Amino acid sequence: MIKPRIVIKLSGSLFNFETNSEQLNDYIQLIKKISNVYQPIIVTGGGKIARFYINLSRSLGMDESGLDLIGIQVSQLNARLLISGLAEYCYPLPPRNLEEISVALLSGLVLVTGGIYPGQSTNATSALIAERVGATKFYNATDVDGIYDSDPRTNPDAKKYDTINVQDCVNILKSEKSMAGTYDLMDLISLKVIERSKLPTIVFKSTLDNIEKVVLEKDKMGTEIII
Repeated sequence: MIKPRIVIKLSGSLFNFETNSEQLNDYIQLIKKISNVYQPIIVTGGGKIARFYINLSRSLGMDESGLDLIGIQVSQLNARLLISGLAEYCYPLPPRNLEEISVALLSGLVLVTGGIYPGQSTNATSALIAERVGATKFYNATDVDGIYDSDPRTNPDAKKYDTINVQDCVNILKSEKSMAGTYDLMDLISLKVIERSKLPTIVFKSTLDNIEKVVLEKDKMGTEIII
């Protein structure tokens, strides 16, 4: 029987120079548990390591498209870390495009990948993958606990939305307001894909406990993007 497919975008903050195998193994065990119910497609961000290489390469004169490719390569290395720990539960390579993802899905295994297309955030990548595989839901596990009308790190009066429609998200992005970690939360490409595919999407704080509660226990937290 084919399991329902879901996409989980894991914040790049999980992968940094201090990350150890014990921390990653906790996520690996949770992904295995999720795979008993769903066929999860995990998309890994680049995190601090990607930013380190991007900033260093920029200072050496690399063009922006080249910097995009560096970010993709680091996110794919992060994906390989999880693949190593998931072993037989997981497709053995990170797919590099939507066609490879379609083929890898036939294995019935967990898929783990990073960024795949230059000029797109891993949020846009995750939304495109979710659309392609017919995912029942897109879970964006990120560095903040939802979508705000302004940056809660600088505005103590920022309002967090329990639900928000796509057009309001677009308006926040287009305005002079700062939606907390906009690039880390959502961008215009990801919102366009969510809208056209009517993709149920939840943005929430990335912790082991939160992921288990939202994905497996269906707890309400973060912000749900509605069409």
